[in-house]
Amino acid sequence: MDQAEVERLAGGPPRLSVEEICHHPRIAEARKVFLDRFLALYSGDPYTIRLLIESGRFLVYHIAGVLDAGVDPARRETWLTITRLKQEMSRFGLASDRHIDGLIARLCSAGFMDLKPAEQDRRVRILKPTEKLKSHDRDWLAAHIAPLEVLFPEHDYSAVMEQDRLFHARYRRISILFLPLGASLLLSLPDSMLFFNHAAGAVVQAELLRSAMSAPGYPDGLIPGAGIGERFGVSRTHVRQLLVAAENAGLVRLSARGNGSVQVLPRQWASYDRGMATGMYLHDLIYVATEQEARSMERQEQGVLINGPW
Repeated sequence: MDQAEVERLAGGPPRLSVEEICHHPRIAEARKVFLDRFLALYSGDPYTIRLLIESGRFLVYHIAGVLDAGVDPARRETWLTITRLKQEMSRFGLASDRHIDGLIARLCSAGFMDLKPAEQDRRVRILKPTEKLKSHDRDWLAAHIAPLEVLFPEHDYSAVMEQDRLFHARYRRISILFLPLGASLLLSLPDSMLFFNHAAGAVVQAELLRSAMSAPGYPDGLIPGAGIGERFGVSRTHVRQLLVAAENAGLVRLSARGNGSVQVLPRQWASYDRGMATGMYLHDLIYVATEQEARSMERQEQGVLINGPW
């Protein structure tokens, strides 16, 4: 997606850039806020972690929520069918059709989604995110907007932070337009994808970085790696395999003495901040576009009240 298309969708030039966010003098403070909010979202809930925190699994839930916000019962092409979900998932190339079918079944059995015949055509089955999933998504979005509040307090993000349900529904409906941009941005972050492509990889990475930020010698100090995944229900073997892959990518250094210590390397700090900044850039784009739509609808409603419906 070129810059002109981004500006068309956003209603004008983006007010933030990835570079501006990434090199903000308070980026470490924003990172700490994000890590705390993100980990609190999943702390003590190993089942949800296993169900939602991995690239293919997360995208099934995330894209389903986005598409559901744009459903118009009178327009069949907007219905959230499994086929339509798979079509949007194909942009990311992170899950096979069979994998998606299995994930949908698990989301339904866990109470995150329903799969029922369409009222307009009983032959067609429609996916519907439940309130349980929508509530989780409101918390998830607030965690990702929180660091923007730290860096840019002059911008008002209260609608998401206070979990305004109408604003959230509009935000998710407008997010449909930004799915191609989101796919290209996500796939441009290989270091982030290394963790994201592993079950619970994102929370293991977040816990690793948060521990490193509070350890003596930050940002170069050693931290114990053995217990990183325990509170998320992740085995030590799985964490060890993930850390070995991260070491091979130049993101961490594992202790040669075999005591399980880990050092987060400069490349990991830099790539995590860039990934976080990329997400913040996208969220701000959608936030501004949502605000513009809300103001436009308010003006239209005021015009009807003043001039009458005819």
